[in-house]
Amino acid sequence: MNKMILATVASTALALSAPSAQAQSAEITIGISISTTGPAAALGVPERNALEFVPKEIAGVPLKVIVLDDGGDPTSATTNARRFVTESKADIIVGSSTTPPTIAISNVANEAGIPHISLAPFPVTPERTKWSVVLPQPVPIMGKVLYEHMKAHNIKTVGYIGYSDSYGDLWFDDFKRQGVPMGLTLVDEERFARPDTSVAGQVLKLVAANPDAILIGASGTAAGLPQSSLRERGYKGLIYQTHGAASMDFIRIAGPAAEGVIMASGPVMNPEGQSDSALTRKPGLTLNSAYEAKYGPNTRSQFAGHAFDAFEVLKRVVPAALKSAKPGTPEFREAIRQAFMSEHEIAATQGVYNWTEKDRSGLDDRSRIILTVKDGKYVPAM
Repeated sequence: MNKMILATVASTALALSAPSAQAQSAEITIGISISTTGPAAALGVPERNALEFVPKEIAGVPLKVIVLDDGGDPTSATTNARRFVTESKADIIVGSSTTPPTIAISNVANEAGIPHISLAPFPVTPERTKWSVVLPQPVPIMGKVLYEHMKAHNIKTVGYIGYSDSYGDLWFDDFKRQGVPMGLTLVDEERFARPDTSVAGQVLKLVAANPDAILIGASGTAAGLPQSSLRERGYKGLIYQTHGAASMDFIRIAGPAAEGVIMASGPVMNPEGQSDSALTRKPGLTLNSAYEAKYGPNTRSQFAGHAFDAFEVLKRVVPAALKSAKPGTPEFREAIRQAFMSEHEIAATQGVYNWTEKDRSGLDDRSRIILTVKDGKYVPAM
């Protein structure tokens, strides 16, 4: 019996039937904290939607999935994670949708000794290394393909505008670490907050600096704000977006300004364009066909892919863990943690995972593609 319980913290919907006492004793409990409201809802809603297409059980063991909304707020994410630990006795914690609340969840998971699967890129510091693994592509992998595109198109000067938080820092630091040694020169850095409704001042400074290209370090629909503002102010150069913006909502929000954007993305956005031998092709087609059958053509989402992939990973690691321990025990949680490293070539929509104790992203170049927008649709970039 599968049970998905969407409990209410800030705003959540959908609660399915409560489990029987007999089922509880043999369930795997998965706590998921995502941002289905607030500035990151464009990420969290498709993540929640994708849960409709994940397994009801793994290796014959029912899954009890509890979904809470954190609104993109680290404090709410911390509260949710602690509820998973103390009330739900979760075997696995998943989330969140963006970097700041993900850091908060990782801190709790690592304190409590519970396997944590991140749906957002975040800095995995030593204190977060043991129990956390990351599904989204690490910034260095995605950044490199953007900087290589810049070099191939004779870009020499770059302006940067990004979030004034850890996600913006990740991309700014990566540009300095990888882009600058490749010969790219930073001419201006601007920041904005996720809830901001205007970036007029920052955009005026960027346009005045007149760089050959501008890199936007933002995610979800908020990434469309500087994109449209730059075009409205007459900027004619190339604009680059990160994989945090790879969704149809970005095109909807940015409108005509989205045309010609260069965007790093996971392969889930174009599995049809992959070779038959690509391990990401089959899961990508499976998710997108189910998702678009329910939510309409061109509704596929990189973020839906991450949520779906969490269960693709669990389909591999749970059977391995069940060989040595039972759900609901510290031994099972440790077995899951060990299985993250012992299982190799875990194929999912967004990449092929090979985690190690030191590499908590476990991805390689198979996890990235580069797209542009043409006539309101994503197509491979040249």
